[in-house]
Amino acid sequence: MAYVATRGGERAIEQSQRLFKAELGDITPERVAEIRSAMPYLIDRVMGEASLYDEDLAALALAQTGGELYEAVLLLRAWRTTQPRIAVAEPVTQDALFTHRRISAAFKDIPGGQVLGPTLDYAHRILATEVLDGQTHSPEPVEPAAKPAPAKQPSVAAWQAENGLLSAAVPDTQTGNDIPDVTREPLLFPAKRAHTLQSLARAETGGVLALGYAAQRGYGQAHPTVNELRLAEAEVVVTHPRGTQFSAGRVKVSQAEVVSKKGEQLELGFSATLGWNEVKVIAAATLDLNSKGAPKGSATEEEFFLYHTEGVESSGFCIHFKLPHYVTFQSSLDAMRDAKAKKAAKEKSPEPAE
Repeated sequence: MAYVATRGGERAIEQSQRLFKAELGDITPERVAEIRSAMPYLIDRVMGEASLYDEDLAALALAQTGGELYEAVLLLRAWRTTQPRIAVAEPVTQDALFTHRRISAAFKDIPGGQVLGPTLDYAHRILATEVLDGQTHSPEPVEPAAKPAPAKQPSVAAWQAENGLLSAAVPDTQTGNDIPDVTREPLLFPAKRAHTLQSLARAETGGVLALGYAAQRGYGQAHPTVNELRLAEAEVVVTHPRGTQFSAGRVKVSQAEVVSKKGEQLELGFSATLGWNEVKVIAAATLDLNSKGAPKGSATEEEFFLYHTEGVESSGFCIHFKLPHYVTFQSSLDAMRDAKAKKAAKEKSPEPAE
């Protein structure tokens, strides 16, 4: 890239930033709290893409950027890099998750049963316009079930493996600081499994959806069926320097498993992320499923979708085109003028006839 730096406009730049902030108005604790309580799924998306679980900071980032998602994620990632890493949590298994929602499109009956949980899947999409007339839109109270679903649910994939439908997963022996960390190591290809799943976990939701949808529509190698979709809370268990383990709290997580028939068994695609974001994990698990044997340069090739769903990098590259590109553009214009001049000269002095 060749562009010149902007010079002589420091005051203009400062005033443009002031104008942006003036249009947003004051950022108060009350405003941040309102964003956090009113838009939990947006908060979840920002936390997931920033790979930082803190609802207050996510709400603050949204308030500070006026809801511009890429800027909010960039703010959180930048803040995250300034913080020390004081501990590594213990691994979380599926059957230990505190489950709020768990469904399967592959089976009507699964161990533990289907748990619809919070969802708008079956709702009429009707805008509550009465709110604009001064009325309050209040939800109907939830009626408790006669028999609540168990808080912890078994893994559908583990049940399939027991019945010979799916190859049993090989346990990962890496723990703690031995686990590859995509925030501290470069993403190289072929990518480490940990890097692939971490990159998908913090990938930009819209980009993952676009490429996952392309795979689902026939531009991939395998058509997915949702084996299990789960919204849950994970216990963050850390080890104290004295050697005792304790819970530091819970974080909301989403996970999806998708399967496709391959030979005599099912092949599995997996994704998980911080916060509740169903469409992202389904699309990401679809990409994971289709990445095996994907043609070079296709939308489901691992290098292609991991690079192009990295929201901060891709948005930064796109936005950088707003910076001055005078040198390269003038070079293009000079080449155009030179070509036109040579063409005109050739037309004025045609070659003599033999």
